[in-house]
Amino acid sequence: MKKSLSGFLGLLMLSAGLYTGAAQADDNLVICYNCPPEWADWAGQIKNIKADTGITVPLDNKNSGQSLAQIMAEKKSPVADVVYLGITSAIEAMKYDVLGTYKPKNWDQIPADLKDPNGHWFAIHSGTIGIFVNKAALEGKPVPQSWADLLKPEYKGMVGYLDPSSAFVGYAAAVAINQASGGSLSNFAPAIDYFKKLKQNQPIVPKQTAYARVLSGEIPILIDFDFNAYRAKYKDHADVAFVIPKEGTVSFPYVMSLVKGAPHQANAEKVLDYIMTDKGQAHWANAFLKPVRNVQIPKDVADKFLPAADYARAKTVNYAQMAKEQEPFQRMYLDQVH
Repeated sequence: MKKSLSGFLGLLMLSAGLYTGAAQADDNLVICYNCPPEWADWAGQIKNIKADTGITVPLDNKNSGQSLAQIMAEKKSPVADVVYLGITSAIEAMKYDVLGTYKPKNWDQIPADLKDPNGHWFAIHSGTIGIFVNKAALEGKPVPQSWADLLKPEYKGMVGYLDPSSAFVGYAAAVAINQASGGSLSNFAPAIDYFKKLKQNQPIVPKQTAYARVLSGEIPILIDFDFNAYRAKYKDHADVAFVIPKEGTVSFPYVMSLVKGAPHQANAEKVLDYIMTDKGQAHWANAFLKPVRNVQIPKDVADKFLPAADYARAKTVNYAQMAKEQEPFQRMYLDQVH
């Protein structure tokens, strides 16, 4: 354990050194933790930020848990300027006093339950958890239509989900499955039971965004957000499907925060402002996410989503309570499933 921890800390220091070197080379810089190119078309948004503001934002392939861990490790000498997190990770981060405060442009258009009143975090967009399927990789098997289907022996070795002990999307999937299985935020027994059964089917459990692995067929079925599946289908023209399970699911917001002590705070604020402009929000809509502001989604994009009748099965939960239960659930998962 000591060896792995020291190795992890060494990687953090190396990463910090790389970012510091980049900062010295380019003062027109903003360091974002967890802005992955294969997720939510961050690659496209970062190109837009560079073109319209002149600010460079290096792409970063962490997940929410890894980003929070690194910001905590760097608390005395921050490296990151902004961070992108699943909402529960942001609520958790507030306990450790690592988030700054900033209310970006159009703050008043963000719903009250999707922002911290003091500006520690605010939602930028949301997505819905479901089943992302590479149809060509199913080898003739039917596209699964429910959470129960994923437990069938015919899908052995084909199902993936992100590690819920680290990645927000993994925890989001656990909450969705738990709610659909009769559980609640105070009772995760149905989700634990489900993951135990799924373990018998030899699932693939990556820690990082697994988009490319679905497209390649390495992971034929991934529990993931709708926007990744739509991107695969309509931007990468892959033979994929997205299914909102018959038992129901949950929609979740992703948020951004200014990091406390951000080395490039003025530029960081410009980036956060940009993301909340009409153009910044429209980019998320074109990447098949639901923007937090009520911007018009182009009809040609809206028509590519599953029908409203399918999305009627997607609910919301109390995100503050979900954040409170994240660590206890992660311990249960590591103890009983991992």
